[in-house]
Amino acid sequence: MDGGNEGSPLLRSQTTVNLSRSGEAVADLTGKVHQLPCCIKYNGPTSVSDYFKPKCSGMEVDGLTLEETYFRGRKLHGTTVPLPDGYSGFILGKKSSEKKTNTETPDCWEANAKFQNVTVWNHDSLPSNDDAFLRTFHWFAVAKADHMVLLCNLA
Repeated sequence: MDGGNEGSPLLRSQTTVNLSRSGEAVADLTGKVHQLPCCIKYNGPTSVSDYFKPKCSGMEVDGLTLEETYFRGRKLHGTTVPLPDGYSGFILGKKSSEKKTNTETPDCWEANAKFQNVTVWNHDSLPSNDDAFLRTFHWFAVAKADHMVLLCNLA
C-alpha cells in the first residue's frame, strides 16, 4: 500500500471551536433547548413561542417530572433534564471570516449560545430513564470514572 489518504483534504483540514467569543457574553438558552422527535425542514425565523407552549402535566415517571404540549396537532410528552455538573451545552455557528484569501482556511466555529438543560420530547411514549437520549447521559459518568483511573495511574 502507498500510505492511503495522506493527501486527502479531510486529513489536512483543521477545525477550531471558540467557546469564549473574545470576551463577549453568549446568550443563555437554559430552559429553551428542546429535542423533538421529528425533522423540521425549515431554517429561518418563526414565532415558536406563539405555538409551542409546554406545560407541566402533574405526572412523574422514573423520577422525571413530565411536561406536555402539542406540535402540529400531535401530543408530545417530555421531561427537562439538567446537564451533569461541570458540563455545558453550546450552540455553535460557523465563524465568518473578515479576510477572504485564496489559501486554505481552517473551519472556525464559535459559541452563539449556551445551555444547562435540555427538554426531551416523545410522541409515542412517556419519557423514561430507558429512552435512548437519556441513556447517553450515563456516558458522562463512564468518562469521569475512566478519567479518574487515568489520573490515579499518573500520580
